Amino acid sequence: MKVFEPIEIKGNFEPRISCKGLCERCGMEHGMAVGYAGEHARRLLAMLDEKKRIDFLVPDEQAAPRFSTDYLFGTARGQMFGVLVCRDKDGRTGVLKAFSGQYNGVWRVPGWVPPLVDVDAFKRMSFGVERFIKRLGREIDKLPKESPDRAALIEQRKAVSQALMKDIHALYRIPSFRRELKPLPEVVTGTGGIPTGTGDCCAPKLLGYAARHSLKPLGLVEFFYGLENKSKSKKHGGMYMSCKDKCGRILGYMLCGAGKK
Repeated sequence: MKVFEPIEIKGNFEPRISCKGLCERCGMEHGMAVGYAGEHARRLLAMLDEKKRIDFLVPDEQAAPRFSTDYLFGTARGQMFGVLVCRDKDGRTGVLKAFSGQYNGVWRVPGWVPPLVDVDAFKRMSFGVERFIKRLGREIDKLPKESPDRAALIEQRKAVSQALMKDIHALYRIPSFRRELKPLPEVVTGTGGIPTGTGDCCAPKLLGYAARHSLKPLGLVEFFYGLENKSKSKKHGGMYMSCKDKCGRILGYMLCGAGKK
């Protein structure tokens, strides 16, 4: 799958930090600058405006409706996109692009970096369990709110959901620029549980792909595309720093070693 698009670096290096996190291994906070990625983020935004879809590698007549950007201006209420400018071991510069999470229920789209989770294993693991959780939900809805049986089923559903999430987190393999590859639970910093969606944002996807393929990062940008989100914290076309509560807890580990030649 072609995801590394060769480019020529133009413009000035922008030192503003776009993502960062604490590395428990070395005790330092590692960050990544916007660098040379700003121009290419604007280019991707313009392409989304022009094409009105994300499956860029197929002709217009073969475009799939589910990849239309109309989805982002409806109930989805927008989505984060990102670009990473990098250099390969032969000295060629290129750009990678990513969307956060899934796009309209799809994990993998040609031309975009893949997720950090084993999608096929994820589907096998979650399919039957999620059906069971939904069945418990229907049974709960049938019972009176004060019913002891209802309370017991709620506790059972909670326990099953937590066990599933723990198993799913173990499927995520998080690379670092020190050439390490560890399960998500082993690299998350801070206290408390692992937030849902950790590892699915653009920055971890982009940096994970770069680390796995020996690409040196030269700049990263994430921007929001679509209808303003419900909290009004993200607006269409706005460029934002990576989230602290999810990305910030794994990016320090991932970025460790990124500055080495």
